[in-house]
Amino acid sequence: MIEIAAVFGSPRRKGNTSTLLNHAVAGARDAGARVSEIVLRDLKMSPCLEIYGCKKAGTCVIKDDFKGVETLLQRTDGLMLASPIFFYSVSAHTKILMDRCNSLWVKKYWIDKIPFGPRDYPKKGLFISVGSTKGKRLFDGARLSVKYFMDALDMELWKSLVFREIETEGQIADHPAFLESAYESGKALVRALSNDHASENDG
Repeated sequence: MIEIAAVFGSPRRKGNTSTLLNHAVAGARDAGARVSEIVLRDLKMSPCLEIYGCKKAGTCVIKDDFKGVETLLQRTDGLMLASPIFFYSVSAHTKILMDRCNSLWVKKYWIDKIPFGPRDYPKKGLFISVGSTKGKRLFDGARLSVKYFMDALDMELWKSLVFREIETEGQIADHPAFLESAYESGKALVRALSNDHASENDG
C-alpha cells in the first residue's frame, strides 16, 4: 500500500491551505493510500540550532517532536505539504520543519556522499499553497525552498498547486474548482507513486 505523509503548515487550524490539504488527503485515501497527518502547530519543535550534532550519524540530536516526524518522512512513499505564503516564503511552522531536515541533507551529502546533480527520485511530493496578492513571482521562493527540502528526503517536487488572492479564513470555500483540483491531485499522486512501484517491480 502506498503511504503518504500530509503536513499541515498553516498557523490556522482551519485555514485555506488546511482545507485544500484535507481535500487532497481525501483524494489520496479514496485512491487507496494510507495517509498520516501531521499538524505542525500542534508540535513542540525547536528551530535548527546549527550545532551540527547530525554530522556524527546524520540524525538530529535535539530532543523534541521532530524525531517522530523525521521517522515518518523517511518511511513514506510521498508527501503532501501545505503552507500559506508569508513574505514570499512558507510559514514559520513549515520553515522550522524544513530547517530541521538539514540533518537528512547532512546524512545524504556529507556522510553517504551522494553526488550532487540530476537524479531519479524514488519519492514524490505535492506542494499546496495560497497567497493573498496577485504577484507574478508570489510562489517562486516557496517553490525553491520546497524543492530542495524534498531533495533531502530523496523526493521530487512532483506538482505545485498554488492559488492567488486567497487570504481570509474560509475564503477557499468560494472556489469549489480549487477544492476539486486538490482532491484530484491527491488521487493523481497515488497513481503516480503506484506506477513507479509497478515499474520497479517489473524491472
